[in-house]
Amino acid sequence: MPLIHRSDPPDPPGRPCSRPGAGPRERALPAAGQAPSGRLVLLLAVACGLTVANLYYAQPLLAVLRQSLHISELTAGTLITVGQAGYAAGMILLVPLGDRVENRRLTTILLAVATAACVVAGTAHGFGVLAGALLVAGAVSVVAQILVPFAAGLAPDHLRGRVVGRVMSGLLTGILLSRTLSSLITHAAGWRAVYLLSAGLMAVLAVALRGALPSRPPPATLPYGRLLRSTAGLLRRHAVLRRRALYQSLMFGGFSAFWTTVSYVLTGPPFHYSQIGVALFALAGAGGAAVAPLAGHWADHGLTRPMTAAAFATGALAFVLAGLGRHQILLLALAAVLIDMAVQTSLVLGQHTVYRLAPTARARLNSAYIAVFFVGGALGSQLGSVAYHLGGWEALTGFGAGLLTLGLLLQAPALLPRGKNAADAQNTADAETTADGVSARRPRRDARRP
Repeated sequence: MPLIHRSDPPDPPGRPCSRPGAGPRERALPAAGQAPSGRLVLLLAVACGLTVANLYYAQPLLAVLRQSLHISELTAGTLITVGQAGYAAGMILLVPLGDRVENRRLTTILLAVATAACVVAGTAHGFGVLAGALLVAGAVSVVAQILVPFAAGLAPDHLRGRVVGRVMSGLLTGILLSRTLSSLITHAAGWRAVYLLSAGLMAVLAVALRGALPSRPPPATLPYGRLLRSTAGLLRRHAVLRRRALYQSLMFGGFSAFWTTVSYVLTGPPFHYSQIGVALFALAGAGGAAVAPLAGHWADHGLTRPMTAAAFATGALAFVLAGLGRHQILLLALAAVLIDMAVQTSLVLGQHTVYRLAPTARARLNSAYIAVFFVGGALGSQLGSVAYHLGGWEALTGFGAGLLTLGLLLQAPALLPRGKNAADAQNTADAETTADGVSARRPRRDARRP
């Protein structure tokens, strides 16, 4: 049965900011039914890409960092895990504030901290200092996940998937191009220049977003402790949210395992690539970001279930190709593109689904969703490093294919026809969600599987 569409309660109508002391730099919200301007969507996409890139600059540099810091392969892989663990912590502790604190102010503060963390990373001379800086940089890079639900709240219902898809294309382009950028900069000026340049970009973004974002009153006024508890309550209440988070955990775990270890393959025999070669390989993989607007279109047209399954099947096939292409660069590059397309598709479809569960709690829904799957990504990075260390590239690709095959099998019940009563029960339960994301009466288990 196709995914049943429901109408979310309308977002507050657009109006100019009227708080006392508002100056000429204040921006008005778009009028009801109108999409945010193309320039604002582009700025949000660029901001998401540049901030989340801080998590991934180190991926193609592990061989260089290992030599510079005199650490082992396994320890170098921990730098990726630390950054992703920081991001997961930020999703739990910081992103829910997007429903309580005015988003422009919150974004400016987080970008200021990101600037300082990148300066520390660029000047670090030991593993511990670099790991600590990447932990903090990862935590505050969640500004991207504050901006995505912010963009979703600005868009009307019928365009929300498309707007989210465009902003997410910027985020995932940042993830993918970060590897190319860091490799090129390292080749020209050393790995420290990567983080010092990022510090400058974070400072510029803080100023640009401060001037461009419309001021919008936060939808929740809960105390911080209750805000965090309500986020956990969303996970307990919505089986749909738990399922989508589990699916994306498996997908992102495979994605992280691939990109954490492929630099060892490229810099070793038979390729012996320099950082320029690694950069060009990462650039080929970035082509997968082009699927994000399509994923938003599929979500708007009720194709969430079949396209999610298609993404997992594509990802599993990509790992098979990667295993066969250990000595064939074209197969490895094709696998990289397919893996990136799969993770992009699954992420956009998942966010579109969870944002519909409680329109006034989108930041907390996003927090719960992404925190869970970034734990999967951190585990994928670490376990992928272990698999590569113990069994080489064949073990790594087998590990990745296994994760995505498991995700595909878990979706099998959702692809079977479901009765109308189950879908109606889900619609009723979702309609009873209050402003803080907790059901007004005894919660019922979600019946619909998107």
